[in-house]
Amino acid sequence: MTTPAVLAGLAGCTSSGFSNSDQPTEYTLSIDTIDASPTEHALYKPSDDPLFGDPARTALAAIIPDGTHRTYGFTPLPEDSYVAGEGRYFQIDSAVTGRQEMDRTLVHVESIDDDAVDSDAIHVDSLDRPSARVIKILHSNSATRGAGSTADLLRDDAYVLRRPAERDSRLASGDLDGRVITMTEDGGFPYRVSVTTESIRETGYTTRAIPVADSEAGFREIVFATEIDAELDDESLSTAARDLLDRALGGEHTESTPLSTEYEAVLAALGVADADDSLNGRLLWYADQLYRYGLYIDHPD
Repeated sequence: MTTPAVLAGLAGCTSSGFSNSDQPTEYTLSIDTIDASPTEHALYKPSDDPLFGDPARTALAAIIPDGTHRTYGFTPLPEDSYVAGEGRYFQIDSAVTGRQEMDRTLVHVESIDDDAVDSDAIHVDSLDRPSARVIKILHSNSATRGAGSTADLLRDDAYVLRRPAERDSRLASGDLDGRVITMTEDGGFPYRVSVTTESIRETGYTTRAIPVADSEAGFREIVFATEIDAELDDESLSTAARDLLDRALGGEHTESTPLSTEYEAVLAALGVADADDSLNGRLLWYADQLYRYGLYIDHPD
């Protein structure tokens, strides 16, 4: 994220970063309220989901305040995320610390003809979540011929069961080896599952927690320096621009080029005046409230 600055002196300013095309370009600013303080929002907290939450909790218990935790083939915590414990604040760091040969369970799927689906076929949504997730990832990879976003999760078109919940799943038990699993209840997109055990070299990751602050006040300064994209106050905008921003809070504001002067001022203050493509997930601190904002740009055909 960009380092924020209090954007003063923008009253009445305009930007030349917007489309000068003969065809109007539409700019939609969306702003959602976040019901948490900046420090609360910045802190990572594991979910209740055993698949991702359990490994995260195990890692946190091991690394706070000054321990380490080793995993193979996956990292249990989001890199660079912030966590709290024992009255202190930490940032997560994971480093590659070698490789190790180990036995792993690999899952492959093979697409089959619809007429090969029998009465024993299993609908994917009837499986336990770790198993269903793996099959859906493999289906996505098959449907996109390896060009989709799930390709990075696979090893030579096979999914490796690494997380504890995966290793305890129905897939890991071998019960689904050779079975047909369909992606729809009526038997659509059927696959035959193959489960094998192979010895592979797994990357080892060592995770630790780096102390960054000893107080909430100190942590707040870090959050504002690293996480908040725009920090505005009553002096940051003209009255007209501030009124437009206030109307957009918790909703949207849309204009087509040429944009009004006050809308250009708001977009400049939010640091998106020069955006060529749509963006989302940015954070705004304004009037003692945290917001998430994005800009959708509809270019002319």
